[in-house]
Amino acid sequence: MNEAWKIETRAVQCGYEPGNGDPRVMPITQSTTYKYDSAQEVADLFDLKAPGFFYSRLANPTVEAFEKKIAALEGGVAAVGTSSGQTANALAILNICTCGDHFVAVSSLYGGSVSLFTNTMKKMGISVSYVNPDATAEEITKAFRPNTKALFAEALANPALIVLDFDKFSQIAKKFEVPFIVDNTFPSPVLCRPLELGADIVTHSATKFLDGHATSVGGVIVEGGKFNWKNGKFKEFTEPDESYHGIVYSEAFPACPFSVKARVQWLRDFGCIMAPMNAWLTNLGLETLHIRLERHSSNALALAKFLKNHPKVAWVNYPGLKESQYYELAQKYMPKGAGGVLTFGVKGGRKEGETVMNNLKLAAIVVHVCDVRTGVLHPASMTHRQLNEAEQAAAGVTPDLVRVSVGIENIDDICQDFDQALNSI
Repeated sequence: MNEAWKIETRAVQCGYEPGNGDPRVMPITQSTTYKYDSAQEVADLFDLKAPGFFYSRLANPTVEAFEKKIAALEGGVAAVGTSSGQTANALAILNICTCGDHFVAVSSLYGGSVSLFTNTMKKMGISVSYVNPDATAEEITKAFRPNTKALFAEALANPALIVLDFDKFSQIAKKFEVPFIVDNTFPSPVLCRPLELGADIVTHSATKFLDGHATSVGGVIVEGGKFNWKNGKFKEFTEPDESYHGIVYSEAFPACPFSVKARVQWLRDFGCIMAPMNAWLTNLGLETLHIRLERHSSNALALAKFLKNHPKVAWVNYPGLKESQYYELAQKYMPKGAGGVLTFGVKGGRKEGETVMNNLKLAAIVVHVCDVRTGVLHPASMTHRQLNEAEQAAAGVTPDLVRVSVGIENIDDICQDFDQALNSI
């Protein structure tokens, strides 16, 4: 890769480098296994003494090409593809925290992440404390404990659309010498580069904007390569792993110990891998990521302005609107656009909002977000329904909130569709 390449060029060119006479388009390696000429070669692969492929539960050429591309887009040193975004967030924490450990997370998270952190990880002996993303640094630091091992946040909250104050949170993570993990699903690396803003690890639900066409479930973890795993708090990176004949990750793989450990421990044992076909499709989506995000953002801003002035709409939340409380942060951290997702409430409340959703014709009611087609969803009764009222409120989910994933269709058609649906009440 040419280090001088801009992100648009990286989206098209990085990851797969064909040799003379090779296919110009990255092929799908739909194989579970790989042939070698000697037993020693395979033994060296198992002992992590040599790079290569021996079983697709750990690595696959097509998945690796996708990993290299997203690492290049985020500015990371390595990436690990996973079976879903949920898996990416789970492994990002499990790769750091063990039974008895604790981490801090912002409260304005996707409902699936809250359920994962609050319920499932509790059963593993890992506890979490939630903090208001708008709280002061002094208030947030009170959540930290001697056994705190990480700080987790979303760059742009789903669905609260709170823009993360990277300066505040990255400084707190540095103060406590813990890795700062940022879910960058909603902005994507085109609009926000967390590793350049103080994050140490980035996660994505690749199912969303990275794929962009609602064809493939997947996730990815990207390592920044600058965190000091030898600071005395992370013995799993500095003490021998007996399952690999005593290898010490921080010594054997100083450039990317987090990624190697995530792959050879968690993908090996849990088998939560990205399928080659999904990696191929997501890689194809990445080639147009920069073009799509420009259109998603411009359409979302236009629809937000239209809804703001509609007589049937009570409120609109979109960080690209100048009256948004997160407008300045959006301009600071996402100057190219505020993404393709907005929320709004219909006058009258939840029942009227459901009527509007049922009367949309172009926009569809879908349990998805961030693809080329405009879609709507009611988080309180759908994505966040497993949370209680207090947890929903902390996540920014109100009973009347309608989430809109604005597609790349003609903006006049999108606005006309919402106008006729709103006028049905």
